[in-house]
Amino acid sequence: MDPSATFPPAVALVVLAAAVTHATWNAIAHAIKDQTLAFALIGVGGLAAAIPLTIVAALPAPASRPYLLGSVAIHVFYNLLLMRCYRFGEFGQVYPLARGISPLVVTILAAVFVHEIPAPPQVAGVLVVSGGLATLVLAGRRPGRPAFLAAVGTGLTIAAYTTVDGVGVRLSHSPAGYIGWLMLLESLCVPMFALARRRSMIASQPPRILLSGVAAGALSVLAYGLVLWAQTRGALAPIAALRETSVIFGALIATVAFREPFGRTRIAATVLVVAGILLLNLG
Repeated sequence: MDPSATFPPAVALVVLAAAVTHATWNAIAHAIKDQTLAFALIGVGGLAAAIPLTIVAALPAPASRPYLLGSVAIHVFYNLLLMRCYRFGEFGQVYPLARGISPLVVTILAAVFVHEIPAPPQVAGVLVVSGGLATLVLAGRRPGRPAFLAAVGTGLTIAAYTTVDGVGVRLSHSPAGYIGWLMLLESLCVPMFALARRRSMIASQPPRILLSGVAAGALSVLAYGLVLWAQTRGALAPIAALRETSVIFGALIATVAFREPFGRTRIAATVLVVAGILLLNLG
């Protein structure tokens, strides 16, 4: 099966499950006020989930390893920028801004580097989904300059690693092994920094915070693992757009958990995203 030419309904359901999971772990990360602590715990949870995968799954094929290492480097920058987003901005603002940039950029990168030219309905779907995600940014207060710049940078790193991993996982012949080694290597950085510089801070945290952060890390592995599997079965651009529907679930979480208003703008954005999803599945 040529993944660039297909987008089966089963793949769409898997990507939507990844979107829900992704919004959940990001909400947990935002809820922990100390972002270094949050991402250190997420790294520990990522390690705990990734290690079994590296043991039981086949090693990624040699052709995929340059992409794997490149993705690790991009993910490190992604995590640093995401920490900055959540330090300076509201969850309901910076999350959709960061996620909304990437589908359009992935569409361009996939066309240039992977030679995936989406069908006209899929192009329309990407544009409509991106428009809906951008509309979410207009809801409520505007993010400040530091949060805005960090969110834009985060969106660009998302597009970069999505494209790199889309190629790498197809060359790996072992999606589980690829995600295991990717998450193992990229999850090491923040916990190592926290242990070296702020060990006492970690030890003083209540068990509830520690467990929630570790759980978020495990969810992050699941969320991205589902996306990587989907990328072996469907084209990169529509999968990237569908995955970013996580911002709709993020908006719901922001309303319920963080008391951020939903409002008419977010309702309109939700309608646009749903319409875009329908177009994606016409391609």
